[in-house]
Amino acid sequence: MALPIVAIVGRPNVGKSTLFNRIIGQRLAIVEDQPGATRDRLYSKGEWLNKEFMLIDTGGMTFDERDVLAASVTKQAQLAVDESDVIIFTVDGRTGITTEDMQITEILRKTQKPVIVAVNKIEEFKKQEGDFYEFYSLGFEEMVAISAANGFGIGDLLDKVIENFTEEGEDKEGDALKITFIGRPNVGKSSLVNKLLGSERVIVSDIPGTTRDAIDTKLEVEGETFILVDTAGLRRKSKVEESIEYYSVLRTIKAIERSDVAILVIDATTGVTEQDKRIAGFAHEGGKGVIIMVNKWDLIEKDNYTVKEFTREIRRELSFMDYAPIIFVSALTGQRINKIIPLVKEVAEQNALRIPTSLVNDVIFESIAITPPPTDRGKQLKINYVSQVSTKPPTFVFFVNDKELMHFSYLRFLENQLRNAFGFQGTPIRLIVRNKNEE
Repeated sequence: MALPIVAIVGRPNVGKSTLFNRIIGQRLAIVEDQPGATRDRLYSKGEWLNKEFMLIDTGGMTFDERDVLAASVTKQAQLAVDESDVIIFTVDGRTGITTEDMQITEILRKTQKPVIVAVNKIEEFKKQEGDFYEFYSLGFEEMVAISAANGFGIGDLLDKVIENFTEEGEDKEGDALKITFIGRPNVGKSSLVNKLLGSERVIVSDIPGTTRDAIDTKLEVEGETFILVDTAGLRRKSKVEESIEYYSVLRTIKAIERSDVAILVIDATTGVTEQDKRIAGFAHEGGKGVIIMVNKWDLIEKDNYTVKEFTREIRRELSFMDYAPIIFVSALTGQRINKIIPLVKEVAEQNALRIPTSLVNDVIFESIAITPPPTDRGKQLKINYVSQVSTKPPTFVFFVNDKELMHFSYLRFLENQLRNAFGFQGTPIRLIVRNKNEE
């Protein structure tokens, strides 16, 4: 299931970016004491009481029709509101209610979505009690006094946020594997989906960015049901001119979140680009099964070494994803299209693979016997035992005498040993190191 979306909205200079940074615990958003400093939406995962969500920081909403930039920022914020599940309406407790606050209120009322009013810049509640209660006149039931700058009230705010998350119901697609096609614009994602479906179900055009939204289509193969998700292509920010293109980034991330397998489509005529790396990173960090698909293979002049050279190039450029199988296809001619679904099934199985604890420890201790851990200032790492704690992606916890002694290179060695023993083709695996006395 996709993560709930929480959007922080409000007029300029009320502290939205400071609140965003406070919630996620990082300084991702630019904070300046100047209206309009945040131009584009920023998004990051947040967590409260073991519930994860996607948090969006938006530019300030203003309603000066003569200001083209302000209108664009406001449009982006409205798009974020449309996509969100819960809205944090941030207002300035020092300034009080403004005309823009009232205009934003009218927009939020129409959404019929949960809205929590965060009255910011309340450093001393007793002295500013009147400032806080003034905002009840906006007509929203849920209000919290906060100070994003010093952290006051943030816990109370997040309590209300997660209270408004709807419980995940039964998945309408049941056990159907969800396959998300990701990649830059115009690499052939829609054409590949149509080829698999055998019909023109998704709009195909030579114009980059034709697909704006993530589109779900059901596919049945030999009695099995699959859900194909064609996503909008992600552009480099320097090429983005329409605010709706920023919106597609969030939708692509959401589509990846709810997928079982992500297929990264690369254009054979251009090879791996920096944008391909960025998109691949979304799937890798999401712990999804991944297949690298090189499309338009029919346009490449080939000899006996072409596949090997392309493979070497992809492995070099996407070195963090060396576990992903590579397949060369042509949506135009149908070359190797029949191999996609069997490969998807294999990768999905590997992503959900669970190994008995005894087998995991056998492999690890045999590996340690052959290649012992290095010593650090006379002290040697000792691995007491290993346990797989979850799947999708497969996640292993190593309990050791001192986790500070675990060097990343030795951890990578252990990962390779697990892959050699159990496969895990097409899936990242997570390795967590803890001291023996930790829970």
